[in-house]
Amino acid sequence: MNYDKKTIRDIDVSGKKILLRCDFNVPHDKATGVIHDDTRIVSTLPTIRYLLDHNAAVILLSHMGRPHGEWKKELSLFSARDHLEELLEMPVPLTEDVLGPDTKAKCAALQPGQVVLVENLRFRLEEEKNDPEFAKELASLADIFVFDAFGAAHRAHASTEGVSHYLPSVAGLLVEKELEFMGKALDDPKRPLVAILGGSKVSDKIGVINNLLQKADTILIGGGMAYTFQAALGRDIGTSLLDANHVGYAKDMIAKAQEMGVKLLLPQDNLAAKEFSADAEPILVDATDFPHDLMGMDIGPKTIEDFTGAIAGAGTVIWNGPMGVFEFPAFANGTNAVAKAMSDQKDAVTIVGGGDSSSAVEKSGFADKLSHISTGGGASLEFLEGLVLPGIACLADKD
Repeated sequence: MNYDKKTIRDIDVSGKKILLRCDFNVPHDKATGVIHDDTRIVSTLPTIRYLLDHNAAVILLSHMGRPHGEWKKELSLFSARDHLEELLEMPVPLTEDVLGPDTKAKCAALQPGQVVLVENLRFRLEEEKNDPEFAKELASLADIFVFDAFGAAHRAHASTEGVSHYLPSVAGLLVEKELEFMGKALDDPKRPLVAILGGSKVSDKIGVINNLLQKADTILIGGGMAYTFQAALGRDIGTSLLDANHVGYAKDMIAKAQEMGVKLLLPQDNLAAKEFSADAEPILVDATDFPHDLMGMDIGPKTIEDFTGAIAGAGTVIWNGPMGVFEFPAFANGTNAVAKAMSDQKDAVTIVGGGDSSSAVEKSGFADKLSHISTGGGASLEFLEGLVLPGIACLADKD
């Protein structure tokens, strides 16, 4: 897939109405609307401000949650709107419907330098179905489509891909940044390229491992998925998480890495516990001598030394998935150590690929010392797999 896409900098937006697809699907309190993490909203501010500063009228589109075509107050975008008004220091009207009379009236009256937010697109079933008529109607509100919702780039919905069939379509500044960092890291990385994979299931990362084996110099495997790889080596893993259907796959990947000359590092030791609990006592165990009644909860000190040593020599580091149950302070050491090791690499390109790893690195306090933290969960994973992302593929290529 060509990642060299036209952006808002490559076109004249002055006096134009812009349909800007954002990702305001942020964690919030369903009762009060209080936003717990505004990263996705803040990340798209440069695009909104650029458009407003260049005399455009901006129509914001987003989804929130999974209402399945029903109007649900707790999934309204009013909380995102309120927060956006504070951040932009200007009024942001929210439409009372989705492509109904209020949306059409507010968008028709919109002047350059003004912004309006259309209510949750998923209140209409046609959005997720990528209904052509719905997409065409959305497109009729504006002159240009700008895609800046990287977190939704892997979905072919009316507002992510459908509208591109009816309007000139370019990337926003957030998507430009995502493509620049993630695309370059995979296609033309500063060597050596070290990939760190964690999280719970091997099945979630099959495509990622396959793709990274072609590109990485070293792959570090931690988190819950590491125990399936340990089992593939014939080791006991106690009551640790096991993706039983993918032990054979893990065995094949270990052999493939060896065959391709890719260094594959697995944990030498783990912090384990008798139960999955924040209060559980951490017990240090050797990966080759795992007690049958314990479950792995984090990587141990030897593994931390191994992993941070590999990171220390890297030119590019891509990280997707925590090293343990980072939500429990007693089992957050491995994840925090990886975040710190990446932050210490001043000359390396350091990228965190969305989802839980983004939350973990924010929690660790090292987020501002890394090159890039992706705003996409599923989109980042599919990007790392080398899959075509519909929301990106539909944008105009640079000449």
